[in-house]
Amino acid sequence: MGIFTRRSQESADVNTAVTTLEVDPALAALTGDYVIDASHSSIGFTVRHAMVTNVRGSFADHEGTLHLDGSDPSRSTASIDVRITSVDTGIADRDAHLRGGDFFDAEAFPLMSFRSTRAAQLGGDTYRITGDLSIKGVTRPLSIDLEFNGSATDVYGNERVGFEGTAEILRSDWGLTWNAALETGGVMVSDKVKLTFDISAIKQA
Repeated sequence: MGIFTRRSQESADVNTAVTTLEVDPALAALTGDYVIDASHSSIGFTVRHAMVTNVRGSFADHEGTLHLDGSDPSRSTASIDVRITSVDTGIADRDAHLRGGDFFDAEAFPLMSFRSTRAAQLGGDTYRITGDLSIKGVTRPLSIDLEFNGSATDVYGNERVGFEGTAEILRSDWGLTWNAALETGGVMVSDKVKLTFDISAIKQA
């Protein structure tokens, strides 16, 4: 179910074409401002460890807002802030290392943030949102591919929308360069990091 579909009608004059936008009323009704429900959302990452396995982690403390335009998704926006101290990989010593100066330096740079600059429909329920990702004082562009999972009214009367998405970054682009060489070749931590997003957001009155 796309935000909108295009339909072209050609007149008798083959050089003339009229293009109209056919808007789905149900999706147009989703237009509005939303707050991300952190208790029902997750922001995670996966990184290769020692060249042979993956380490997964998440950030429990995050907040954000969305503006959705159901008639024209290019006008939609997103803003997300993540508190670095909430990083959790399941191992306390590793989490402490990630918070420290070798990686995020959470004391000096407590937040990771994303501010969208552009949104586009790729087809059907798939979208791409592009913006600026800031980590450790470095801001670089990031594109996130998202799938719209639908909307619903929960048992408390809240209007919700759901999205899930992924992106890949090279952590060195944001100054996260710490590593250690392995005796067998290769490095302890891969440069490539996969980011995952599972977002539930509540429409504001």
